[in-house]
Amino acid sequence: MDLISIVGLVLGLSAILLGQALEGGHIGSLLQVTAFIIVVGGTAGAVMLQSSLRVFLDGLSMTKWVFVPPKHSAAAVLEMVLQWSQTARRGGLLALEPFIDEQTELFHRRGLQMLVDGAEPDVLRDTLERELAAYEHGRLEAAKIWMAAGGYSPTIGILGAVMGLIHVMENLSDPSKLGAGIAVAFVATIYGVGGANLIFLPMANKLKHHVGKLVSERELFIEGLICIANGENPRIIEAKMQGYLS
Repeated sequence: MDLISIVGLVLGLSAILLGQALEGGHIGSLLQVTAFIIVVGGTAGAVMLQSSLRVFLDGLSMTKWVFVPPKHSAAAVLEMVLQWSQTARRGGLLALEPFIDEQTELFHRRGLQMLVDGAEPDVLRDTLERELAAYEHGRLEAAKIWMAAGGYSPTIGILGAVMGLIHVMENLSDPSKLGAGIAVAFVATIYGVGGANLIFLPMANKLKHHVGKLVSERELFIEGLICIANGENPRIIEAKMQGYLS
């Protein structure tokens, strides 16, 4: 569980609500169903329009990473590669074959299988780097749906504000309906700007951070496999890979 994400979200929302209360306002006045529907529905529609179904669904599924980060440990990859290098140094590359079935991650399994099959270092690097580039591109595209939501929601909020003012203008002769229209106008703007800067944009940046960590970990893995394929000493491999950890 990513505690800082939870604390940050709660702190941001609490600061706004506390400020509203300190100014003598009612927190209930910030709860407007109409404004919520306009901003959330309009933003979701705009994001869906610019995205493919696959990218949109991937972006939604990655949302959990904000609070439950994916497992990534460069130190664990280093330890695994060093174990393989010592095994290969004693028994050759074929001695690594039992480790293939132990890999739960497809990228690790595929790379190790190519190494055991005797792929040339250049071919091994090129194949894995191409796969890594495709992985990084797909994950970043999915994370960008939240960046897009952060860009659209303030504009949708302004659109809601204009709609609220139109409602006010249409009912100038009926003062009882003016309050509701004005409330929608201002609250829609709050939802749009607040949603972008408190939720959507921070989420996008957090997801991009995790993608960067995962990509860096896979780069470390590729470098380790290449060193094993070149028959380098485990101590030299460890020295090379330490740079990724720092």
